[in-house]
Amino acid sequence: MNANKMLWEKGDFTKIAQTMRESGKTLVSQLGINKNQYILDLGCGDGTTAIPEAQLGATVLGVDIASNLVQAGNKRAAAENLSNCTFTEGDACALVNCEDNSFDMVISIFGAMFAPKPDDVAKEMVRVAKPGGKIIMGNWIPGDPTLVAQILKTCSAYTTPPPEGFISPMLWGVPEQVNQRFVQAGIAMENITCTKEDFTFHAPYSPAEYVSVFRHYYGPTMNAFDAAEKNGKAENLQQELETLFTSQNKSGDDNRTMITATYLKVVVTK
Repeated sequence: MNANKMLWEKGDFTKIAQTMRESGKTLVSQLGINKNQYILDLGCGDGTTAIPEAQLGATVLGVDIASNLVQAGNKRAAAENLSNCTFTEGDACALVNCEDNSFDMVISIFGAMFAPKPDDVAKEMVRVAKPGGKIIMGNWIPGDPTLVAQILKTCSAYTTPPPEGFISPMLWGVPEQVNQRFVQAGIAMENITCTKEDFTFHAPYSPAEYVSVFRHYYGPTMNAFDAAEKNGKAENLQQELETLFTSQNKSGDDNRTMITATYLKVVVTK
């Protein structure tokens, strides 16, 4: 069984994605998408960015390794009457059903960064993008003081060390690593730009409840709690995360959560 597939099919990421809809739509609105474009949304989940792309008129193919998220995405597209948006299962490391030079844009927001073979991911994104087309990634930044980097850092302290040869997905948040990967895939350095941007999570419940959503539905956090429970430290982890979420909540309301996280926006022109 593919370990990455197991991770993202664990729990139900749609519960987290519901708190990302507003910012996902805002992010997409800034990408210059139009109805004449064919877009690959890679690591699409249930369509946080794919659905808004299709609503702008583009023809969108969403690809994700988790079959449950693909099903959820197709259900959302049908509910929105978006015949121009299709979700299918696939692996960012080997896009076997995507032809060379076929997409005007390849977009991956907090998706392809988690695939285990980053050099292959870069090569595949470059391969399927049209000449003159764009690759746009949103990647979390290692060591960043904002929410997602701190969640993953906190959880890593409770889990067993990764296997030999493991490449941290957070390296996609390091510009030097991004540049190296895309240059190796055939992109000129001057065609790669990296900037820091903000993404805000909006949840209609308290920070403590938001931690519970991560605990029960987000694969990496679920794994951390599984490991912590075996060591009798689950409540320690719960408290650490509650402190983190509460300290970063900017909603001004104890019964709502609004937390902004910083990410690296990568734009590559083929």
